Amino acid sequence: MKIGVLALQGAFREHRQMLEQCGADVIEVRKPEDVEQIDGLIIPGGESTTIGKLLVEWGLAERVKARAQQGMPIFGTCAGLIVVAKEIIGYAAQPRLGLIDIGAQRNAYGRQVDSFEHEFTIPELGDMPFKAVFIRAPYIDSYEPSVQVLAEHEGKAIFARQKNILVASFHPELTGDDRIHRYFLKMVQDSAKKDGCKR
Repeated sequence: MKIGVLALQGAFREHRQMLEQCGADVIEVRKPEDVEQIDGLIIPGGESTTIGKLLVEWGLAERVKARAQQGMPIFGTCAGLIVVAKEIIGYAAQPRLGLIDIGAQRNAYGRQVDSFEHEFTIPELGDMPFKAVFIRAPYIDSYEPSVQVLAEHEGKAIFARQKNILVASFHPELTGDDRIHRYFLKMVQDSAKKDGCKR
């Protein structure tokens, strides 16, 4: 398996390090042809407006959407969640990929100075709590019944999946806990077994 990390802007290096720690073969995705080489893609945190614009300007948006429709797993964290959301609350014109049936609320927990950590249990990851880092984090304001909510904070969904699309409000790459990355790698592995994302 080869995993791509979108490297246009944001915390892509930390995701790469975490994936390599898990034993994955990783490439940084910057060009449309890079998308053809991968079996799964992580869209990192950063500035969602900038990432969305660069996806369009660099010719990546349509190719990523096409691969997602073919079944390629995609994981959006923090700003990446916003970029893959079907709706961005209050920002109808913001470029996005629209891959998962959720409404994302930007900067839902305040500014950079309001960043915080929170521990919660994710049943899919076992009994040990996961310590999440929230930095200018969004949350999922609304979602369709086909979206599986994997974790909540203060009654709002912060970790969810719909088929081959996984999203997290927080930054799993900024912890020493690689369980969420391993969960995504298992999604990619399962997809490859089904031959759902042909190159």
